[in-house]
Amino acid sequence: MSGCGESSPPLARSTLDRAAHRRTDPQWLAQAWAGARVLILDVEAGGRALIRTDTEVPELVLVAAGELPPALAADAMFLGVEPDGAPVFCVHSALAAVPQTRPAHLRDVGHLLSDRDAGLFTTGLALTNWHLRHLYHPVTGEPTRADEAGWTRVDRTGERVWPRTDPAMIVLVHDGVSGVEGRCLLGNNATWPSTKGRRRFSCLAGYLEPGESAEAAVLREVREEVGVEVSDIRYAGSQAWPFPGSLMLGFLATADPAQPLRLDPTEIADARWFSRQEIGAALAGQPVEVGDARLLLPPPSSIALFLVDRWLAGRC
Repeated sequence: MSGCGESSPPLARSTLDRAAHRRTDPQWLAQAWAGARVLILDVEAGGRALIRTDTEVPELVLVAAGELPPALAADAMFLGVEPDGAPVFCVHSALAAVPQTRPAHLRDVGHLLSDRDAGLFTTGLALTNWHLRHLYHPVTGEPTRADEAGWTRVDRTGERVWPRTDPAMIVLVHDGVSGVEGRCLLGNNATWPSTKGRRRFSCLAGYLEPGESAEAAVLREVREEVGVEVSDIRYAGSQAWPFPGSLMLGFLATADPAQPLRLDPTEIADARWFSRQEIGAALAGQPVEVGDARLLLPPPSSIALFLVDRWLAGRC
């Protein structure tokens, strides 16, 4: 449950029953494949999928299993069962040219998709990226193969590994002031590529360390990155960010803008406080100057923009 309004982050939506008990039932899986809907991801193109372009809302293109080469069935990943009872699988293959479709990345279209399609694409890509990065067992060093309908990998000795998700926190720091004069603190990451005439600012974020709670990570990361002490930490929601395999835990926290900013240059190239008026203008497409560049806000599929929207609307 979100602690900050009823809406969900864009990649936290799904209508799928994952039906985990079916993953170890080879007979059921074989029968399910015969009548399955299949999501095709092109891993050579960064995990793109086909999206229909002839509909008002973009839709994922799913194909019938019977239309695919039989060899793809061996490595098909079982995603779950749709509300109408249809099983859904995901396979890796090049995308065929289909009229009125285009290939698209999840980060570009995730916010535009229906709850059903957002859940399928996010789950399929998260599993795909895990498989691509776990070809060897971390303990035995042996090569691994996919097992249990794509939800585990196993080596020749029988040692098994399960999908990994790395928890990270992301926080919108604000001053607690209502109205257009209220301000939030955003940063420009030192590793982000520069865009001529534009500079992206987003929420502060970082991975949880071993033995650390999400709230403790919020305190630590904000202190380390910009030298600011925060309070009143509130959970706002979470979503998968399968690039390659994170779970973003979203928070809001308050801080006093009078505190001096002390940036860690290895992490943050720039940070500053923005008013609601400035953020609203930027979201409306109006130019907001940040030094010699124009303010660019987080992409629509990110939980960062979800947090900014919640704060902008005064719901947090």
